[in-house]
Amino acid sequence: MAITSDHTYAAGDLPNHHRDPFDRILIAQAMLEGLTILTQDAIFKKYPAPVLNI
Repeated sequence: MAITSDHTYAAGDLPNHHRDPFDRILIAQAMLEGLTILTQDAIFKKYPAPVLNI
Protein backbone atom coordinates (compact mmCIF):
# COMPACT_ATOMS: atom_id res chain seq x y z
CA MET A 1 0.00 0.00 0.00
CA ALA A 2 1.30 3.44 -0.88
CA ILE A 3 1.99 5.85 1.96
CA THR A 4 -0.01 9.06 1.57
CA SER A 5 0.37 12.42 3.24
CA ASP A 6 -2.75 11.62 5.30
CA HIS A 7 -0.98 8.52 6.64
CA THR A 8 2.12 10.49 7.61
CA TYR A 9 0.11 13.24 9.33
CA ALA A 10 -1.92 10.63 11.25
CA ALA A 11 1.27 8.80 12.28
CA GLY A 12 2.70 12.08 13.57
CA ASP A 13 -0.42 12.68 15.66
CA LEU A 14 -0.28 9.26 17.37
CA PRO A 15 0.78 8.96 21.02
CA ASN A 16 4.42 7.97 21.27
CA HIS A 17 3.90 4.42 22.59
CA HIS A 18 5.83 2.92 19.69
CA ARG A 19 9.19 4.36 18.67
CA ASP A 20 9.46 2.59 15.29
CA PRO A 21 8.34 5.04 12.57
CA PHE A 22 7.40 2.27 10.12
CA ASP A 23 5.13 0.64 12.71
CA ARG A 24 3.53 4.03 13.38
CA ILE A 25 2.80 4.35 9.64
CA LEU A 26 1.21 0.87 9.67
CA ILE A 27 -0.97 1.86 12.61
CA ALA A 28 -2.04 5.09 10.88
CA GLN A 29 -2.83 3.21 7.66
CA ALA A 30 -4.93 0.68 9.56
CA MET A 31 -6.86 3.45 11.29
CA LEU A 32 -7.51 5.48 8.14
CA GLU A 33 -8.15 2.60 5.74
CA GLY A 34 -10.20 0.36 8.06
CA LEU A 35 -7.60 -2.43 8.09
CA THR A 36 -6.70 -4.91 10.82
CA ILE A 37 -3.07 -5.31 11.88
CA LEU A 38 -1.78 -8.83 12.51
CA THR A 39 1.16 -8.72 14.92
CA GLN A 40 2.91 -10.22 17.91
CA ASP A 41 3.86 -6.75 19.15
CA ALA A 42 1.76 -6.02 22.25
CA ILE A 43 2.40 -2.27 21.99
CA PHE A 44 0.04 -2.06 18.99
CA LYS A 45 -2.89 -2.69 21.38
CA LYS A 46 -2.28 0.75 22.92
CA TYR A 47 -3.47 2.44 19.71
CA PRO A 48 -7.04 2.87 18.43
CA ALA A 49 -6.47 0.59 15.44
CA PRO A 50 -7.95 -2.87 14.90
CA VAL A 51 -5.28 -5.36 16.04
CA LEU A 52 -5.25 -9.14 16.03
CA ASN A 53 -2.43 -10.62 18.12
CA ILE A 54 -1.02 -13.77 16.60
